[in-house]
Amino acid sequence: MGVSVSASTAIIVAGLFFAFTTLYPVAANGLDRVSDAQHGINERALERQNTDFAVTNATFDGDTLTINATNEGSVGLVADDATLVVGNEYVDVGGTNASTTVDGDGDTALWLGDETLTVRVAQDDAATTIDNGTRVVLVVESGVRDAATVTEVSA
Repeated sequence: MGVSVSASTAIIVAGLFFAFTTLYPVAANGLDRVSDAQHGINERALERQNTDFAVTNATFDGDTLTINATNEGSVGLVADDATLVVGNEYVDVGGTNASTTVDGDGDTALWLGDETLTVRVAQDDAATTIDNGTRVVLVVESGVRDAATVTEVSA
């Protein structure tokens, strides 16, 4: 073998080495991102599986819409992160338009298992007309939802 064959073989081997040293970190980072994303998907699925709540009643007394929901799951929820839809209109539960209490305590937003969340929305703050038969849907941050039909009560 001549010098040119040995030199070209060395150049090819060096090129393969440099190609491998740049390909390996890219492949490793890609695999890390895919496994992190898969882990996140699994965590959110487990949270959805352990989240369970029921809207026990929704009443309207002419001025205030009151929704009661009981957390029946093993995951603690944040009351202010819940979403309320009243008659196909969004109501901001965590904003100034509605008030929330957890087992009668208005100073906490943590809604643990076997506790009751009460959401009160004034008629003026609701974006829709509330009457007997209006549907309310409560959705928590994991996407789990429950619905109820409003019943009117005497003030």
